[in-house]
Amino acid sequence: MQDKILVIACGAIARELVRIRNLNHWDHLDFQCLPPDLHNTPQRIPRAVKAKIESQAGFYKKVFVAYADCGTGGALDKVLIELGVERIPGAHCYEFFTGSEQFQSIAQTEPGSFYLTDFLARHFERLVIKGLAMDRLPQLKSVYFGNYKRIVHLAQSESKDLQILARRHADYLGLEYEYLQCGLSPLSRVLKPVLTC
Repeated sequence: MQDKILVIACGAIARELVRIRNLNHWDHLDFQCLPPDLHNTPQRIPRAVKAKIESQAGFYKKVFVAYADCGTGGALDKVLIELGVERIPGAHCYEFFTGSEQFQSIAQTEPGSFYLTDFLARHFERLVIKGLAMDRLPQLKSVYFGNYKRIVHLAQSESKDLQILARRHADYLGLEYEYLQCGLSPLSRVLKPVLTC
């Protein structure tokens, strides 16, 4: 058994997790990521996470899951309780980047908010436009996004290019654009107690 911790994570936060590991010199962490497009079919997340955990049984001193509930309706927690594995707390991965209190405030201010992380800004066309078939059926745009009022870009970096891209996505959806610089500190604070040796 390795004297390491395995973090099973959503591929949508892989870049940020690696940056946090490197900034904190957490060399005792290994990452294995699942495809981010599982978010389009959240009922598949618990089974995929369970399979990944079971395939690594006995290889690590601890396994940790870097997913929120992510639309599984509690099914992910049932799997993790059964296996004795912890995950990052929260209903949505967006909470990782803002902290729960700030996320609740943003959501209450405008319930019709669609959230973009840097990852989703980069992969919007593949995961949202094509992933939800809006490229083939443009009428789906109003079905999926008709009740949204704004896009909130929860930025992990200060990239101007990503801000321009995120604003372009807001324009495509006909939504207002709001930028919030989050950085990595909120996610790092959540991870530190469970991932520090």
